[in-house]
Amino acid sequence: MKEFERKQLLERIERDSATVGADIPDEITIQGEEIELQSFVFEIKRRETIPRGERERVEQAKKNLRRERLQRKQRIEDNEVSYERGEELATAIIGIDRALNALEQLGAANIEQEAQAQETADRKRWMQFLQKALGHEDADSGTGRAGRSY
Repeated sequence: MKEFERKQLLERIERDSATVGADIPDEITIQGEEIELQSFVFEIKRRETIPRGERERVEQAKKNLRRERLQRKQRIEDNEVSYERGEELATAIIGIDRALNALEQLGAANIEQEAQAQETADRKRWMQFLQKALGHEDADSGTGRAGRSY
């Protein structure tokens, strides 16, 4: 591969807009293991929240994808491959980036949802504490004035 071709490929994979319109690969080999990447990403994204047991699996998948991306990029940087193989690697890297973006967005949404749920639970506990502290334990009406006569 010529130097300018190598630089072109490296610039292409680092471009912010590289993943726009890119497809997540159906399958990808990571550390010698064939993974159905597209179905994995769609399965995870289909859920509203990731169950606790699945979070570890998703985080491990993201680590493996990042590692694989780096290894493929290094093969292009070190000029170990032909231009045709470099094109294939660049396309795969962009697909990996697309999958990582999808998984990262999902993680951010879950963090926001968890924070909101935590804030709601904190607010509820605070209101219960205040009602009890002020002697308004009959809080069925939500105003803290239930059972009072004026």
